[in-house]
Amino acid sequence: AAENLYGPYQWERYDLLVLPPSFPFGGMENPRLTFLTPSVLAGDRSLTTIVAHELAHSWSGNLVTNATWNDFWLNEGFTVYFERRIMEALYGKELSEMLAVLGHQSLVQVMDAKGWDHPDTRLKLQLKGRNPDDALTRVAYEKGYLFLRTIESIYGREVLDRILQEWFRTHAFGAVTTETFVSHLRQAIPDEASRLRIDEWVYGTGLPDNADLPQSESFDRVDAALGKIAAGQTLGATDTAGWKAQMWLHFLKHLPEEADLAALDRQFGFSDSENAEYQAAWFEQTVKTPYGDEVLEPLEAFLKKHGRRKFLVPLYRSLKESGRQKDALRIYSQARPGYHAVSRGTLDDLLGYQPIQD
Repeated sequence: AAENLYGPYQWERYDLLVLPPSFPFGGMENPRLTFLTPSVLAGDRSLTTIVAHELAHSWSGNLVTNATWNDFWLNEGFTVYFERRIMEALYGKELSEMLAVLGHQSLVQVMDAKGWDHPDTRLKLQLKGRNPDDALTRVAYEKGYLFLRTIESIYGREVLDRILQEWFRTHAFGAVTTETFVSHLRQAIPDEASRLRIDEWVYGTGLPDNADLPQSESFDRVDAALGKIAAGQTLGATDTAGWKAQMWLHFLKHLPEEADLAALDRQFGFSDSENAEYQAAWFEQTVKTPYGDEVLEPLEAFLKKHGRRKFLVPLYRSLKESGRQKDALRIYSQARPGYHAVSRGTLDDLLGYQPIQD
């Protein structure tokens, strides 16, 4: 599916290596050999999006590489767009749209937290004198994706595909800057580039108002189920029949305050789910509520089992913000030896943890 979009795979062989739980990332796109977190093994192939993402990096990132961390979005924004095109080719437009909506929700969270006019909400970053980790957020991924999606919406998919195919062909095995791509884009659409407002997208903060935002009819079904819960009704089998993993994630991230969490846990078994994404979303929501006492034990088991930073940071932060700092430090002190140094550095700062010096 990937080759049909943007040309032959140039690295001869593609393998996946599932690493120990301490691996702090979802995946790492080493040429020929993608590293993966074991948390993607849900038993039902529902989390294979990450494989499409890391495979897409064989073009955007490995074949054509960002020259500096200021140009990080050239790796990740392109790869997210490519990933969702692969998923659309395999599973249909609606699944791709669900992924895009979830991605946009994560972008809004970052924008809200940082401020929509914060310099780090630009695609082209300014990292001189800074640790790149401090600024590499979902902005590069999701705003970058929306930029390419908006190009598609204005000029058509055929035009964008031609632009990207030429981009990968002419810059293969090279390092590029944002300005290289802007020049490439202006040459490809010279007469109408002003409609896109390129400078606003690349060098401006926040999100331009011409962004083509995703919508999902499937999430309308989920919202209807959430409405029933908010009204004190119990969900029946037909309410959730045929739900995809993305629908469950949307459900878990938007549970209403009125929800009977104990009843939902009994009905759907979220605390003991085999799907790490479901568990992480569930614990992040519930630990802040009175039901947090009931989920503390399975949450502790989760934090000792998984080392993926995407899960650890929100969950320890939720423990801290819910007044469970002592529990957070107790669990962390026991789980910390099994975490990667990248995760330990972030969590030491978050929790004010002082490691014992030998």
